Amino acid sequence: MTETAPQPSKYALLQEDLAYHQVRVLLLITAVCTSEGHSRKLDGLTKLAKLDFLLRYPALAHVVLDELDPRDARLELTKRDLAQPTAVEAPMIRYKFGPWDDRYYPVIGALVGRGLVRYAAGRRGSIALVATPAGKRLTAQMSSSTQWRAIGGRSRAIAEASAGLTGSALKELIYQRLADLMDRPHRQVIQ
Repeated sequence: MTETAPQPSKYALLQEDLAYHQVRVLLLITAVCTSEGHSRKLDGLTKLAKLDFLLRYPALAHVVLDELDPRDARLELTKRDLAQPTAVEAPMIRYKFGPWDDRYYPVIGALVGRGLVRYAAGRRGSIALVATPAGKRLTAQMSSSTQWRAIGGRSRAIAEASAGLTGSALKELIYQRLADLMDRPHRQVIQ
């Protein structure tokens, strides 16, 4: 009689999925907070979602951000990435105001609850996110690991290239420069 390995529960898979998204979002928030031109914070969920879109779809980032060169080594773009820019491991959905992911609320809550990110006052009454010293230390550790090096580098490249842009400005650039990709019904996966 052969034994089969126990299958992970749906809850365990969800936890792993949320952990992946938490690390990616932490790397992005920290990159924005430590790059010039962002007032040391990531200002608003719209900006988070649009920058995360560019992070998840790195072959499209240079189309949206004028300051980003597709040959920037930190993007680690392959020929496949450039040929199939929407074939990504964590696709987003098209929502009312552009790309979105319904996991942002639990992901941000978990990061705040763990003391890795804190809330701050944003522009025009919005909520801003700031990496804490503990969040910055964890980001440094994760960015030096083989598994997260590419995401860390991409986060820094995108943060630098988006300096001075608001969430609304990023949204407009995405709609203008990726019009064919954004022309889809709400709640449809962007692939």
